[in-house]
Amino acid sequence: MTKSSSSSLVIREATVTPVAFRDPPLLNCVGVHQPWALRSIIELRCEDGAVGLGESYGDADFVQLLEIAAEAVVGADVFDLNAVRARVDVAIGDRVTRDAHGLIGKSSSLKTRLSIYSALEVACLDAQGRALNRPVCELLGGATRRDVPFAAYLFYKWDRHPGGEADAWGEAIDPQGIVAQAREMIERFGFRSIKLKGGVFPPNEEIEAIRALREAFPTHPLRLDPNAAWQVGTAVNVAEALDGVLEYLEDPTPGLAGMAEVARRAPMPLATNMCVVSWEDIPEAIRLGAVKIVLSDHHFWGGLRLSQSLSTLCQAFGLGISMHSNTHLGISLAAMVHLGAATPYMSHALDTHYPWLEEDVVVAGTLGFADGAVSVPEGPGLGVELDRRVLKRMHKAYLDCGLVRRDDTGYMRQIEPRFEPNTGRW
Repeated sequence: MTKSSSSSLVIREATVTPVAFRDPPLLNCVGVHQPWALRSIIELRCEDGAVGLGESYGDADFVQLLEIAAEAVVGADVFDLNAVRARVDVAIGDRVTRDAHGLIGKSSSLKTRLSIYSALEVACLDAQGRALNRPVCELLGGATRRDVPFAAYLFYKWDRHPGGEADAWGEAIDPQGIVAQAREMIERFGFRSIKLKGGVFPPNEEIEAIRALREAFPTHPLRLDPNAAWQVGTAVNVAEALDGVLEYLEDPTPGLAGMAEVARRAPMPLATNMCVVSWEDIPEAIRLGAVKIVLSDHHFWGGLRLSQSLSTLCQAFGLGISMHSNTHLGISLAAMVHLGAATPYMSHALDTHYPWLEEDVVVAGTLGFADGAVSVPEGPGLGVELDRRVLKRMHKAYLDCGLVRRDDTGYMRQIEPRFEPNTGRW
C-alpha cells in the first residue's frame, strides 16, 4: 500500500488483494479446473473518501505486475484515465504475463499492459460513479437496456475433485449428464441460450451432446466451444453435422488461417476469444474472413471503454459481438453488466461462469439472474460492495492453498500422468 497527499479525486491508496475460492472440476481441452480459482481484488481509495473496486486474474506473476501498476497510479486523478493508462504503460513496459492454461489466445506486452490497465480502469470508473452518485453505465453513455442477457455455460465435469466430496452439480460426462446440467441451470437461472464447453471428448460424442440439448431445448440458441481441439477437416465435418442446430461454433481449430478455412466451408458463423484477442489481430482476421463473432473480454481488451470501441468496430465491419468469460467473482460480473447495458451493439447473450460460484466476495443481494439476465445494479459506481469477512477468508485461502497460477494441464497430469492437451488433436 502506498500513499499520497493530494486532493479530491486523486488516488491516495491502491491495494491489491489476491484471493482464492472453490472451483468445481470443470473439464476443457487442456485439462481440468483446479480445486481453487485465483483472482485479484483492487481497491483505489481517493482523497474524498470514494473507493473504487476492480477485479482481475490471480496468477502470482500477474498480481506482481498489478501491484507495480497500482503503486504507479497513486497520485493520479481517477477521472484522468489517459494519465492512468500512461502510468501503467511506463510501469509495466515490455513485460509479458503468459496465459498458463492456453484458453485466451497468445500473449504479448500490449495484451499484458491492457490487462493490467483494465483492472485499474474499472476501479477508477467505480470511484468516479461513487463520487458523482451515478452508476458506471451512465459514465459509459447511459443504459440502452436494463437487463443484460447471459447464456447457460455448461461443462463436462466430474462429480468431485479427487479425494474430495461430491459437489451439488454432480457428474456430467455424457449427453444425458449435460442435458441434466442444463435443466438444473435453466430452472435455477432462467437462461435462454446455452453454451457447451467442448474439446474434451471425441467430436462425435460432443455432436451427440449438442443434439441431445436441441431435443431437450428446441428453442434455445446453442453454442459449442472446443477451444481449438479439432483439425480443420474435423471442424468442417462437425459444422456440417450440426447445420441448423448451432447458433455459432466457437474456436473449432487453432489460428486465424485454420479458422478462415473452416469459415469458408461451415454453414454457421464462427466465433472466437482465442485468435482475435488484441487490436493487432483485427486487420488480419477481417482480411481472411476468419470469424463472424468476436467474444470480447474487458479484462484483456483494455477495459470497459475500449470494449465499447471494439463493439463499434465490429458493427462497422458486420461482425457480431458478445463477451467471453473466465472464472470470476461479482465485481467482474457487475462490470460486465454495466458494459453490456451501456453498449448499444451487443449481438449475442454473454458468457459467464458466475453460476458455478459457491461464494462471492461482494455483499449478497445485489447481483442475481432472472430469465437468464442480470439487471444493472442499483446504486452509484458498479453498485456492489465488498464483503470484507469473505475477502479476508478468500485471501487466507490464497495464502494457504499452495497455488500460484492456474494450471489445468498440470492438475490433470496429477490424475492422468499421460494427459496431453487436446489442442488440434482430433
